Amino acid sequence: MLDETEDNSAQSAYALPLKTVSRIQYAVDIGDAAQLQLLLEPLHPADIADLLEQMNAYDRGRLIRLFGREFDGDILSELEEGLREDVIGILTPEVLAEAVRDLDSDDVVDLVEDLGEPQQEAILDALEDADRAVVEQSLSWPEDSAGRMMQREVVVAPEHWTVGAAIDHLRSAEHLPEQFYHVVLVDPRMHPVANVTLGRLMGSRREVAMRGIAEEVFQVIPAAEDEGEVAYAFNQYHLISAPVVDDEGRLVGVITIDDAMAVLDDEHEEDILRLAGVNDESSLSDNALETSKRRVPWLLVNMFAAVLAALVIGLFEATISAYVALAALMPIVASMGGNAGTQSLTVAVRALATKDLTNANVWRVIRREAIVGLMNGVLFATLIGGLAFVLYDSAALGMVIAAALVVNMLTAALAGIGVPVVLERVGADPALASGTFVTTTTDLMGFFAFLGLATVVLL
Repeated sequence: MLDETEDNSAQSAYALPLKTVSRIQYAVDIGDAAQLQLLLEPLHPADIADLLEQMNAYDRGRLIRLFGREFDGDILSELEEGLREDVIGILTPEVLAEAVRDLDSDDVVDLVEDLGEPQQEAILDALEDADRAVVEQSLSWPEDSAGRMMQREVVVAPEHWTVGAAIDHLRSAEHLPEQFYHVVLVDPRMHPVANVTLGRLMGSRREVAMRGIAEEVFQVIPAAEDEGEVAYAFNQYHLISAPVVDDEGRLVGVITIDDAMAVLDDEHEEDILRLAGVNDESSLSDNALETSKRRVPWLLVNMFAAVLAALVIGLFEATISAYVALAALMPIVASMGGNAGTQSLTVAVRALATKDLTNANVWRVIRREAIVGLMNGVLFATLIGGLAFVLYDSAALGMVIAAALVVNMLTAALAGIGVPVVLERVGADPALASGTFVTTTTDLMGFFAFLGLATVVLL
């Protein structure tokens, strides 16, 4: 048996040790609440959330009930959306109230926005009247907007203050956000005008004017801005936090880098899932029936694409019957084209998401992908054509598959870059629909070029 040191070395550096997981499971099995609390107390809420996600529903329910009033609201924030509703349903109203009471407003909004109305009310009822009003106001902003992301707890100071006045204000304030990075300077009408980092604030003399130590880079986020655009701004301008303003430019909240990076991570995850046609899946905890229902639509689309490819092959039935070797070589042409198209497609979708692919450089990128497609097509045409010649002792067959590969690799490169660009221009999601279009294009062109050339050259 491995000792604990060896056990830990076999895992990710940040994964829970298997021995710890076993001890937690044992505490749950024997109903030892004191031991469970002792084991969970030193763990980060994210680790406890991971533990809950990996458990089956029965053990998860037992752990939550045994944990009782010690359940931390931050655990709910770390859980996958698909599991939150189940966990909240297990918590008693008293435990739920205690769990959400100390959360920042943005975390509470994130919790309630995807829940059903009864569970939304359960969480809102647990809040004090002032906190409930803040959360309900945030929920009034459009879904996936900066207004939903922001937290309402903001540290502000008049733009004419000195460092000393700001420090005295911070020290005397009864309530400050648990974490904040800037003091937002505002004019008399509550319009944000600058940010001052805590580092520069604490490192400056008391008589220094706050405007004199403000950051050079200052971005204001409209509350109605799409959250994807907000995440892009944080990544592009290396922001730590940014004030959020309403339609009249008044300060209504602040977005911090942790929330922006969470959105950016979600955007990346959505792109990957959409490329595979499983964009609606929320977590590994979903049951088999729900997962099957979500995957069926795109499998149907792929089925119709495969039927089209079969129809193209059917047009050349006589050619295949006369030259049986074609049937063995057809998958090579389609597979090489599909893989080349996926490479170009992945690069294009990522570049569109990061705004690196724009109107200014799109034609240069298309030309580059076309050249790459031709170069790779010629390389693999030489290899596969030579292999076909050796296997079937037919120079004509080698030339046919070589020419078909060049045509299909070029088509794949152009489709891989062109399809997502066109879809993005017409307002469709390039990550969601591109994969099917590119695969269908390369399959149809690959079979048509190969079998068409074979019909002309070999018969």
